[in-house]
Amino acid sequence: MAFRLSARAGRAIAATAGLILAFDAAYAAANWTVSLTSGTTGGEAQAASVQNLTITASASPAAGNLLYPGGNGDVVASISNPNAFPVTITALQLPADTVYATGYTDSALATAATGCDSTSSTVTWNLSTATSGTSVQLTTALVVPAEAANVAGSLVVTLTDEAVMGAGAPSACEGKYFSMPALIGVTATGGAATATTSPTTDTY
Repeated sequence: MAFRLSARAGRAIAATAGLILAFDAAYAAANWTVSLTSGTTGGEAQAASVQNLTITASASPAAGNLLYPGGNGDVVASISNPNAFPVTITALQLPADTVYATGYTDSALATAATGCDSTSSTVTWNLSTATSGTSVQLTTALVVPAEAANVAGSLVVTLTDEAVMGAGAPSACEGKYFSMPALIGVTATGGAATATTSPTTDTY
């Protein structure tokens, strides 16, 4: 029997800093020499304010990589970046392995499935441990594009085999979609970078 999977993860955090260099100058004209006297500062610059990323459920995984009891399945997520600069994600911080996904009867995750909830589904992130916040390195860094024309940059990513279903999953979870437990956070930096082409595939 096959099990479908979708994913909805929570907040993620990026960091960045900006710096503009100022310089003193001197020039000469004819027999006159004029120099610039140094002041207390060469000018003023301000670093951008950093806004959190948002990770939400996206389209359902392709057939063939779906969950089943004792097996792994793909997680598909959309990452939204409201910052005016690209954000590079290198690692994810996972919730504890006792935090389960909630099952839904529809891919829009609108109708919860009876008997397949966050206390019984046994679906969690692959490599989660008893310690919440376990960090896993992505195989390839993901660069989420910057906001443009007041529209947040976005990246759709399939995390291959990064959900796991326990061998004792209830039959009520058959054929259901899952809202994955919220991530604790990400390891990320902000700044100039070439955006990853969407959609993309990654793993950890």
